[in-house]
Amino acid sequence: MTYQQALEKMSSMGQEQVLRFWDELDEEQRAALLKQIEETDFSPIDRIHGGRQERGVFSPLAAMQIYHIDARRKELYEAGVQTIKAGKTAALLLAGGMGTRLGTDDPKGMYDIGITHPLYIFECIINNLLDVVRETGTWIRLFIMTSEINHETTVKFLKEKGYFGYREDMICFFRQDMAPVCDLEGKLLMESKERIAVSPNGNAGWYSSMLRAGLGRYIEEEGIEWIDVFAVDNVLQRICDPCFVGACVLSDVSVGAKVVRKAAPDEKVGVICLEDGRPSIVEYYELSREMAETLDENGEPAYNYGVILNYLFKTAELPRVAGEKMPLHVVKKKINCLDEKGEYIRPDAPNGYKFEQLVLDMIHQLSACLPYEVDREREFAPIKNLTGVDSVDTARELLAKNGVVL
Repeated sequence: MTYQQALEKMSSMGQEQVLRFWDELDEEQRAALLKQIEETDFSPIDRIHGGRQERGVFSPLAAMQIYHIDARRKELYEAGVQTIKAGKTAALLLAGGMGTRLGTDDPKGMYDIGITHPLYIFECIINNLLDVVRETGTWIRLFIMTSEINHETTVKFLKEKGYFGYREDMICFFRQDMAPVCDLEGKLLMESKERIAVSPNGNAGWYSSMLRAGLGRYIEEEGIEWIDVFAVDNVLQRICDPCFVGACVLSDVSVGAKVVRKAAPDEKVGVICLEDGRPSIVEYYELSREMAETLDENGEPAYNYGVILNYLFKTAELPRVAGEKMPLHVVKKKINCLDEKGEYIRPDAPNGYKFEQLVLDMIHQLSACLPYEVDREREFAPIKNLTGVDSVDTARELLAKNGVVL
């Protein structure tokens, strides 16, 4: 692409400001900017004035509760172990975020939560997966999705740590796709004079990003039928848990979702449900008073199971989902960028929009979901804040309760 072609392309969208610093760039920087302009999908910017997407009609979706699981534990466990031993299960860690809210500029997984010795978030996650490896005598393929902002640091860190005992040849890294960001008027923001600002395209982008990285071949070559997708911040979660795997296999669902009973009616977690008869997630701020007061046949709240971002996807249905268009969520955020004079700023208030595809929409595209209840004190210790609720302190307390030496 030439400068003139880039100018025409950006001018047609009213975004010619991305070339305002052209005369200050060297040849290498100019080439990088032209390449980015040529390769970037700018269509998300059109969505900022599109309004909020209307939701459908919600109805309850019953969970497989802990007492149901206990009653069938042997059957579920054996089915799960058999599936894992056959090499049909993989794990996928969503690790594209940074530890900004924890007061660090490192990737979130590198945060040290130890007290008497180092204990990193990545280490906790891998230890949890190693429990299942030892339990089943089977190594599980581990995909790790990073992002442009943390890929090199993450790979270097894990390599230096010897992958915390995980087999290197069973780990595959790939970068999450990125989307451009804009200011509140829809103008593209600049990360530097030679680069348009971008951000990760949301947690539903894992599959398309994985395919673009050429890793879909592992699914076919190794006969992977289930992928456990989970977030980096829950240090207590069980990954490829044999009972969970067995429950999904025997229930013949498209996806399983680990859920916890809500700690309080207003807890800020998305709730598993049906939307227009298909599995979905209603966000805590969308939960109406009527829904909150709806009871099931046992007299318990019908919308009472919050998702913890641990989903077991059946791979056979993923190509269809990838071929369908998913909603794009417009999120107002604080975005570091250049101002009009080319000076780098860190805003104190939201100054622009990011564009994300969310896993809740991916769930809604599937035909059947199994909500699978877990004990929150044994499997839910998210680290979202430095102190207070869902913090380093609360995670340490729960880890200690579960016998982890800090």
